[in-house]
Amino acid sequence: MSAHNDHHHAGDGHSHGTFKSYVTGFVLAVILTAIPFWLVMGKVFNNSSITAMVILGFAAVQIVVHMVYFLHMNAQSEGGWSMLALIFTIMLVVITLSGSLWVMYHLNHNMMPVHDMRNMP
Repeated sequence: MSAHNDHHHAGDGHSHGTFKSYVTGFVLAVILTAIPFWLVMGKVFNNSSITAMVILGFAAVQIVVHMVYFLHMNAQSEGGWSMLALIFTIMLVVITLSGSLWVMYHLNHNMMPVHDMRNMP
């Protein structure tokens, strides 16, 4: 094989992270996991809806951290296809999260309470 095939060139569209960027991404991911864990275990908010919204916010930020630091996605790489993948990912996450919350809310709202079952024939 030639030396040309063994090495990546700086301008060929491949962006590889440095050790520092991987460590930065890892530390951010750990922090973005530890804070929601602390929020739940410490019962920081009295309202569980607020806790859920804050955790969803941290989850969205963590998705962006993973995409930037580990997947090396940005608007310039691969002729904009990475940006299209980002938009598609955001759409899927919004649909999945909103659909899951909608289903859980309606299941909770429409379930028959246990005390009403005693009055049934």
